[in-house]
Amino acid sequence: MPAAIGELGLDTGRRVIVVVGGASGLDEHLKRRLRGLFSDVLVPVANEWNAAVVDGGTDSGVMQLLGLAAGNAPSFPLIGVAVEKLVALPGTVTKPGEGRALESRHTHFVLVPGSGWGDESPWLARAATEIAAGAPSVTVLVNGGPIALRDVANSVAAGRPVLVVRGTGRAADRIAAALDGDRTDPEAAQLASSPLVTAAQWPGGDAVRAALYQLAVSQRGLQRLRGQPPHLPS
Repeated sequence: MPAAIGELGLDTGRRVIVVVGGASGLDEHLKRRLRGLFSDVLVPVANEWNAAVVDGGTDSGVMQLLGLAAGNAPSFPLIGVAVEKLVALPGTVTKPGEGRALESRHTHFVLVPGSGWGDESPWLARAATEIAAGAPSVTVLVNGGPIALRDVANSVAAGRPVLVVRGTGRAADRIAAALDGDRTDPEAAQLASSPLVTAAQWPGGDAVRAALYQLAVSQRGLQRLRGQPPHLPS
């Protein structure tokens, strides 16, 4: 992974926002409802922080919404991490239904080994860690299914705080319910038990933005205790 990040010419030691969640399971109605989360909150925060943004890279769900919000010339690196065997590479001919398209507005892609969706999850977490190189990073969960739960677990294992966007459905709402004390979902409850996992409500752009900044402030405090430079917005 360090070699791949180097070959892409990506600066390291910069803030990173990881976005995980719903892909093909995100219907058009919910996409319309979530557009403002990406265009009014996540992309502006990424611009303000001069952050790199890392996601799954395919032209579906939250990754498509992120690409649309970032536009044709993103001012920050937008990096997709995907299983090479499962995507349709530009310029290649594939049979109908074979290979999922990559989201065209992404600036970089890291294609990784694997044979099924979800095999990219540990690689995605590692790519974010390599790019951050000690700078603050945060994972944002929007909607999502079983793979998104795996993504949250990998972020927690990497020591990365996770902001669950409550009200976006499925995996996000399962974890949010567990954070509220509902322990009937063992998988969600286990993830919610980590002090790295918090939630903010959507709709409610100010709540999500404030939560992102709170996580940034918390990480700055930890870095100062460790004698590291803060690398955070004022």
